[in-house]
Amino acid sequence: MPLEALEPTAAQPGDLRAGAGGRPRSAQILSPRNVGTVVLLALLIGLFIVATGMCGIAAPHGLLTAVRFVLTPRGLYLVAAVRVVFGVILVLVAPSSRTPRVLRLLGFIMLVAGLTTPFFGVDRARAMLDWWSAQGPAFMRLWAGLAVALGAFVVYAVAPRRRAA
Repeated sequence: MPLEALEPTAAQPGDLRAGAGGRPRSAQILSPRNVGTVVLLALLIGLFIVATGMCGIAAPHGLLTAVRFVLTPRGLYLVAAVRVVFGVILVLVAPSSRTPRVLRLLGFIMLVAGLTTPFFGVDRARAMLDWWSAQGPAFMRLWAGLAVALGAFVVYAVAPRRRAA
């Protein structure tokens, strides 16, 4: 029996590098080609959240008017679908991000929020929005500022790292 046959057949040392979560690279959910697309989508999501928050800071009542426009049964389903898509994208991009655990958690929170949104109903959503708007513009700007921070964090977490010059 040759000595090579007795050697362990495990992967070579370079192949033992694990991906996110300790999975071997071959078990990654996305192919390297698709990771770039998902990263781009996650960047766009982060920028969308930043832009929405900036609108809320600049004109809180304008954002409130836009949200009231969406408070229909069809609009709630649309919001739910957007939340689910955003959540799935964040969960998928998390392994290749700078903060995989935090981004995965944010993705799952968005996913659960999207799945539960239709169960709130228009009346309850309208009541929540009325309470939120009754708190005044400073309160609305504070929440919009948190949205800016959240969006900026997503952009930071998924943006490509700078290479040393």
